[in-house]
Amino acid sequence: MEKLISARCKVHIDAGELVSFKVGRHEYIHQKGNPGWRNSDTEMFPIIGPTSEADFMVETPNGMAVQDQHGLLRELAYELVSQTATKVVYLKKYSSGTEIKNSKFPEKSSAAFLTWPYDFRFEKSYELKGTTLEIAFTISGEEGMPYMLGYHPAFYLHNLAPVIDTGARKITLNEVLDVGSRALEVKDCTSITLEDKKKLTITTQGFGSFMLWTEVPNMVCIEPITFYPYAVTQQRLATGFQELGKESKVCTVTLIPED
Repeated sequence: MEKLISARCKVHIDAGELVSFKVGRHEYIHQKGNPGWRNSDTEMFPIIGPTSEADFMVETPNGMAVQDQHGLLRELAYELVSQTATKVVYLKKYSSGTEIKNSKFPEKSSAAFLTWPYDFRFEKSYELKGTTLEIAFTISGEEGMPYMLGYHPAFYLHNLAPVIDTGARKITLNEVLDVGSRALEVKDCTSITLEDKKKLTITTQGFGSFMLWTEVPNMVCIEPITFYPYAVTQQRLATGFQELGKESKVCTVTLIPED
């Protein structure tokens, strides 16, 4: 497990997964083992959303890809690239056409192996700047490669009635619970504040929207996304793709706790 430490802040990262972000004694991250979700953060790449109704097939310019919900990246292991006292960098690499065993098969999926018809490199870094934590994602690969990117962190809730402030509206936890597994879309938004026992502001670059999900009252996922997958049928998921250019694509998420 990697640790980042500043004067008042401690960050714990386990195999690339953010498992703790504390300022003083206040924990901002959902703790694995608590009700709600078995993880504390993950990525959605190269697709976002479910695919079962499309027989786990997603159309790309290089042919059909076999993808389960939220893509195959989460089936790959992170390699630790570098670490300092305040920054750590991880990497995942994929070679076009390589079959990746699907951990959901056979209990939750009929797709035994997942594939993607492009090479890519996916870098994830955490950098602690005082009490602010910046998470950066750098995607590189073939020019024109289609992709969606979502970041899926879960936040620990200390109060029974937290509020999510989007700037345009305030969303209650009950509103998120009522949507259920589909996730509540927050369109055209780059900054959200979770108003709990202490406030946490999440700002983004390169995403454009959020979706909110929870099915329990003790945690909430506030997820930056490049595309909201429930806007289309699963057979038309490819309409939400962006394309890589000649240069790498960098997207960032910054967690800014209440001072």
